[in-house]
Amino acid sequence: MKTLLQSVLAASVLAAGIAGASAQTTGDWVLSRYKGGEYWYPGIIQGVTGDRVTIAYDDGDRETLSLSNVRPYNWAIGGRVECNFQGSGKWYPGVIASLSGGTIGVNYDDGDKERMSTGRCRSR
Repeated sequence: MKTLLQSVLAASVLAAGIAGASAQTTGDWVLSRYKGGEYWYPGIIQGVTGDRVTIAYDDGDRETLSLSNVRPYNWAIGGRVECNFQGSGKWYPGVIASLSGGTIGVNYDDGDKERMSTGRCRSR
């Protein structure tokens, strides 16, 4: 079941047709490209200065980056993610089976299942 914040963000994204970040504010839960990489990781905006935002990622990392590397949080049940299985450092693809705040349940493509912090997952 989606949290209220996830539902509101998803509705805002659909209503505005937003592809990238726009009008993000401190406290928003977002997806960001850590160090400008190809993957999107969940985190919370800690501050906004011009076109730069500071993100506190769900895994504990923190960085300041361009707003172009931030988008509204859009993970939902049935969505595709890759997660760090059992914290082993190996990433495997799967489908979101449950979401509750900072906890995610994933059904991996190989049949394994796991519940963990959203900080151990990423998306493309």
